[in-house]
Amino acid sequence: MQEKVQSPKKLTIDSIPEPDNLEDVVFSLMVNPNLSTINYFNDFSEDVITPQSLESDNPDESGIFELEATGQSLAITTHAVHHHLEDDPKTATEILVSRAARKMLCFGAQPAAVSAFLYHIDFADPNGHSIAKGAKQGLENACSHFNLKITDRKIRFDHFKGHGPVPPTIIVSMMGFIQSKECLTTGTFSQKGNNIFMIGRSVNDIGASEYLEFYHGISESPLPAFDISTEVKIQEVLRVLHQKRLINSANPVGKGGLFFTLLRAAFPNNLGFDITTDAEIRRDAFLFGESMGRIVVDVNPEMEDEFVDVLTDMKVPFFALGHVTRGEIRIDDISFGYTDKMSAGY
Repeated sequence: MQEKVQSPKKLTIDSIPEPDNLEDVVFSLMVNPNLSTINYFNDFSEDVITPQSLESDNPDESGIFELEATGQSLAITTHAVHHHLEDDPKTATEILVSRAARKMLCFGAQPAAVSAFLYHIDFADPNGHSIAKGAKQGLENACSHFNLKITDRKIRFDHFKGHGPVPPTIIVSMMGFIQSKECLTTGTFSQKGNNIFMIGRSVNDIGASEYLEFYHGISESPLPAFDISTEVKIQEVLRVLHQKRLINSANPVGKGGLFFTLLRAAFPNNLGFDITTDAEIRRDAFLFGESMGRIVVDVNPEMEDEFVDVLTDMKVPFFALGHVTRGEIRIDDISFGYTDKMSAGY
């Protein structure tokens, strides 16, 4: 891991050297507390989480719960961001809402309403008002695209400097409902031999990624690649796939990029994955970039033809990654070991 440095916002991927050894990248990122598999599931619990104690196929673990009085199932998720909120508040807020909606849809819930809280805005700084204006525009634009109601939005201005520099931050809480319990989908791989697909298109982008900041030591970079129209299309195809029950699991590509999304899906049941990267995309961008608009799903082989037909008919790009293994992790025919050795506890 290299020394921490600052870099201009106009940084491009061509200015970042591509690592020769992917294994070195993987094991360097494993100690990043934002990506550690154990810490990812630990939340605020004081209990030590082990692979054996994880029950991620329980809908309650995904923020989905049932109201005892009515039997109706609801979903809730909370996301926050401060990165780039000062220089591009509109896009940063659109990305935040898109992430929340994409995560909820992966589990088969239908997003319905959003509450937003913007805070640590400097009242005396003219840029503070620009941030508030941009965040408001981003929130309204994203909710308009996704047909979401804005139930509440608040802003907290800071009048005092005694606490030192604190970056402006926005938090969104999203509420959704479950149309049918049969449509609920886990985020966990459960069966060796299932085929793994990525819905969406990868791009040569590592902007604002954990990989760029933690491994290369560059904390200032552009926002990850994002197109809100693509997000709408991804949401549409997810609804159809859930209705037709064509996918076994679904996960948004998030922190740590594709590799850590796959690892989080494989880890609870000690399964693994054997994938092939896209020859047209840099391998570090393909595996660790955090560009938006991508979903990882696993599909039973007997459902594959119908799955492919749905995506083809809806003109949604996809990429056949590989398959679920008994526990080994392989990338481009190179073994990276086994899932049970890929946690901070080992």
